[in-house]
Amino acid sequence: MDQYMKRAMTCLALTMTIAGTVLVGGCGKNEASNATPESPTANATENITENTTENTSENTPASTPEGTTADTATSAVENKSATESAQPTNQLHKNATVSYLGPAGTYTEEATQLFFGEEGKLSPKDTVVDAIADVVSGESEYAVIPQENTLGGAVTDYVDALIAEESVYVVGEVVLPISQTLMGIEGTTLEDIKTVCSHAQGIKQSEQWRSEHLPDAVTEEMASTAAAASYVAEQGDKTIAAVAAPGAAKLYGLTVLAENVQITDANKTRFYVLSKAPLSGEQYKHAAFVADCEANQIDDIIVTIHDAGLELVTIHDRPEGSALGKYNYIIETMNENGVKKAQTDEIEQNDAVRFLGSFDTIEK
Repeated sequence: MDQYMKRAMTCLALTMTIAGTVLVGGCGKNEASNATPESPTANATENITENTTENTSENTPASTPEGTTADTATSAVENKSATESAQPTNQLHKNATVSYLGPAGTYTEEATQLFFGEEGKLSPKDTVVDAIADVVSGESEYAVIPQENTLGGAVTDYVDALIAEESVYVVGEVVLPISQTLMGIEGTTLEDIKTVCSHAQGIKQSEQWRSEHLPDAVTEEMASTAAAASYVAEQGDKTIAAVAAPGAAKLYGLTVLAENVQITDANKTRFYVLSKAPLSGEQYKHAAFVADCEANQIDDIIVTIHDAGLELVTIHDRPEGSALGKYNYIIETMNENGVKKAQTDEIEQNDAVRFLGSFDTIEK
């Protein structure tokens, strides 16, 4: 295929991907990206447990981070489609320490529990930066952070936090259906509400419902949906309501005023599971990369991805900060037969690209 044909195919692919999501991080290529990081679970063989489900197979492969022995499994997740009713088969680190964007009662907590089960130590953090910092310092083995929502798009602050840290890798992804709920203190009616509090995503996702049912109410952005629910409970004011996960009402002693206030029932959020060590093996269907380049160079990277035999899934751009027209990109790819190291190596030959990890997805 000549270069002109490649360019034409690239432009078409990029146009079709605009509605998708690209995850990119870092400033240029990480020269150590192919090195074998020290696994946080290298000596934790005794702490591995198998999460048994109806469809657990004795031959389900375990996921082994770089630097571990073959029998030291950590967070191997078998991909399941949204139509499958069974829970995915996991090999989980029994005593994993996991930091996640808190407080308790958030969807991030639910995603963390879905991925890691009831085992280990789950630690809520005030910010995504704090959760990632725990992994970098070794205080936690994993971090779980929101990445993108069907309605609100990429959570840009969290994408930026991931881009800024070059020593973490994506080792898993969780997709949750999101059902936003309006809640207030006991006795509150819709007519009482003057202010609606939520995370920026909750505010965006409930915009249409609020325009119809609370047209005069103003919004107030909070650090998380759970923080909004906690604030309403603390204020004890009928004029203030929160948009949050259904479980937050019970957790903070609030009354549900309206359910499913999001725009669509197809509303979903995906979350990244991060670790200091990438997963080894070639069985994972997804791979993410970070690119740092000018916009007119991204088509060359997409051509390389195509030539390597991977399918472009999503692409997000964030301003690089040093010049107009220069961006950081997070690029997600996939191969139904598993992403091969030769494929990621070929893509990383571009100096602007670094490997962000290979992983599978579980969906509730």
